[in-house]
Amino acid sequence: MCGISGWLAFDHDLTKEQATVDAMTDTMAYRGPDARGTWVDRHVALGHRRLAVIDIEGGAQPMRADTPNGPVVMTYSGEVYNFTELREELRRHGHRFRTTSDTEVVLRGYLEWGEALVDRLNGMYAFAIWDSRHEKLVMIRDRMGIKPFYFHRTADGVLFGSEPKAILAHPMFKRVIDTEGLFELLSVCKTPGNAIWSDMREVRPGSIVVVDRAGVRERTYWKLETREHTDDLDTTVATIRDLLGDTVRRQLVADVPQCVLLSGGLDSSSLTALAARELAEHGDKVRSFSVDFAGLADNFRPDNMRATPDSPFVHAVADHVGSLHEDIVLPHTALTDLDARRTVMAAKDFPSGIADVDVSLYMLFKAIREHSTVALSGETADELFGGYPWFRDPVAQRAGIFPWIIPVMSAWSGANPKGALNPDLTAGNGLVTYLKDRYSEAVAEVGVLPGEDTQERRMRVMSHLHLTRFLQMLLDRKDRISMAVGLEVRVPYCDHRLVEYVYNTPWSMKSFDGREKSLLRAAAGDLLPRSVVERLKSPYPATQDARYASGLQQMGRQLLSEQDHPIFQVVTRTTIDEMVKLDPATMPVPAREQLDRMVDIATWLDMYQPEIRVA
Repeated sequence: MCGISGWLAFDHDLTKEQATVDAMTDTMAYRGPDARGTWVDRHVALGHRRLAVIDIEGGAQPMRADTPNGPVVMTYSGEVYNFTELREELRRHGHRFRTTSDTEVVLRGYLEWGEALVDRLNGMYAFAIWDSRHEKLVMIRDRMGIKPFYFHRTADGVLFGSEPKAILAHPMFKRVIDTEGLFELLSVCKTPGNAIWSDMREVRPGSIVVVDRAGVRERTYWKLETREHTDDLDTTVATIRDLLGDTVRRQLVADVPQCVLLSGGLDSSSLTALAARELAEHGDKVRSFSVDFAGLADNFRPDNMRATPDSPFVHAVADHVGSLHEDIVLPHTALTDLDARRTVMAAKDFPSGIADVDVSLYMLFKAIREHSTVALSGETADELFGGYPWFRDPVAQRAGIFPWIIPVMSAWSGANPKGALNPDLTAGNGLVTYLKDRYSEAVAEVGVLPGEDTQERRMRVMSHLHLTRFLQMLLDRKDRISMAVGLEVRVPYCDHRLVEYVYNTPWSMKSFDGREKSLLRAAAGDLLPRSVVERLKSPYPATQDARYASGLQQMGRQLLSEQDHPIFQVVTRTTIDEMVKLDPATMPVPAREQLDRMVDIATWLDMYQPEIRVA
């Protein structure tokens, strides 16, 4: 896993721009703490920061292959899990390999198949190839958008990077946020292709961007397609079990220590059990880690999202599968530490508004990195198998807007007399209109099956929305925060074969036992303690300590003391004033979350200092 950057400029001599390329690349030093490399030619410069996971000695980058018609050079981030099979196929085609890395397999795969290489890859990746034979730059991102990838079109080419900060480091780029960027920032929605910054875009998941002297061309090589599901229930459950076993086996390949993130829920517990079985065949034990907050087990209060604390279920799984387990217990002071908040913000280039979750995730990954370089995560199971409560809420199903965003809209809505947003942003119901437009665009992407009844169609739309919009936020958060400490997190539930298969399974089958994630429970339940199989969905833990709310209020008071802070171009001063006057011990969760979001946005504005242009 790595960080990539680059600059293509057909009208400039980039051999004189080494310092600029180095500066772009070094913004992502934490993504690749093991090595740094650049390759510069007259019109193209490629940068790379390496986290060595496979072929520690031989996988240096950028990687070059010489041909009779000129070099082909690649800067690559990610892991291709079927690289061993591809390497054997390429050897049959006459290719010789100098390394045992998946990087060289991808590069030689491009030499053999060109852009059609993407149809053969199984993995998570973002890479750019300079093909001097045709004077073109080819940028490719994995199907599910696990690895981030951004670019900026210039007058004579492009700038690109794994993260926006690589592009922001170039003196050519202007830091401007327009109204649409603010709407994207304020909502809980990640529109594919949108990068918040004006004139910056992301390579969409499952897409290829080609840049040559004729300009920039984008095309999609993979998307979620609607297909008829013909397997019966027993066959479906068996197929899911086989696919899960295969993807866990593939993703346990590494030349560095690895582990599993264990929360005690069905998703992570299933992966832990499968990993334990696979490693046991080689005489090894799986290592697992979980996060907890000091005092949470003793003072836990059930709410509408979390009925039970994680810890008892985590330990039940660890004992059941025999994992080498460690709890990472965090004090409340870690969550209100402003330096930690800024570190997470710098990693994400984005204000999330859930700093207690993000900062604790950072602390967890930082502790894990002392022992492991690779971790498997249960991300995507809820989106794939229908785990969120609103999947079973008829009101959310028919809302005509992203179902997970309804609580946020209630807080931000300009129709509310106490609306939090600056009136310039709520004029004409702007944010609501923006989100409804994005929702309509997303629904229009969903294919229809002949004869599909209304409810099945509605649930197919729900699944599609989660896999193409909601999941993008979670994958981006997981990648950015983990890579901030040089930890590679792999997501087996994102295997495109599994996603394609389960997505097209009818909702009646996904909920055959009247519960959430019926198919996953049936496919992996025999591997787990009964208590975990029967446990209700519980999201990533959040602190219930009133001292966290009190810390947020102190940050809010500091903002109120600054008359000209740019946060007041986004939210009203009155709203923050009301929030800081609440009793932190009884502060409603929505109010705390809203204040958290405001503090995050203010911190982000201080750090990135954009020019805000509200139309």
